[in-house]
Amino acid sequence: MHKLLTLLLLFLTGCARIPQHLQPVGNFDVDRYLGTWYEIARLDHSFERGLSHVSAEYSRREDGGVRVLNRGFAAKTSTWKEAEGKAYFLGPPDQGALKVSFFGPFYGAYVILALDPGYQHALVCGPNRSYLWILARTPDLPTDIRQRLIDQAAAAGFDTGKLLFVSHDHSALHQANGIDRK
Repeated sequence: MHKLLTLLLLFLTGCARIPQHLQPVGNFDVDRYLGTWYEIARLDHSFERGLSHVSAEYSRREDGGVRVLNRGFAAKTSTWKEAEGKAYFLGPPDQGALKVSFFGPFYGAYVILALDPGYQHALVCGPNRSYLWILARTPDLPTDIRQRLIDQAAAAGFDTGKLLFVSHDHSALHQANGIDRK
């Protein structure tokens, strides 16, 4: 767990800014965004390396910010890894651009580049084009929607050939020493 937090700190020492020439979604409603999101694909980084069954849960904080709880399963150690953070808007609250911190005063960008009208899937990036996530409300995303988000990311300059597709196969959890998410 300490290693995960340290690696998240390294990620978050980057700027909390919107990458150049990218625009966050408008008409954003944070209350509709709250809840659980499953990671469908990501550009891999050391702080998530080796994790499957990755999810993020967003809820309101008393100070008006957003509580972030990231969770993933490390098959190598048969353990769940968690990191709790906080997020605040970078600008107006109807713009899908936040800064997130998992450790102290260090913040990184969380920019929602695409969000379907029903808040069921999203394309999110960090402070530059080496951070990218495809998220959905369910562990599976229809192929056509996934491909549309990949195409949109590629058109925005992301190296989508390096996307890692995240496993949410629960049978693998049961095989890993009988560990279940519940």
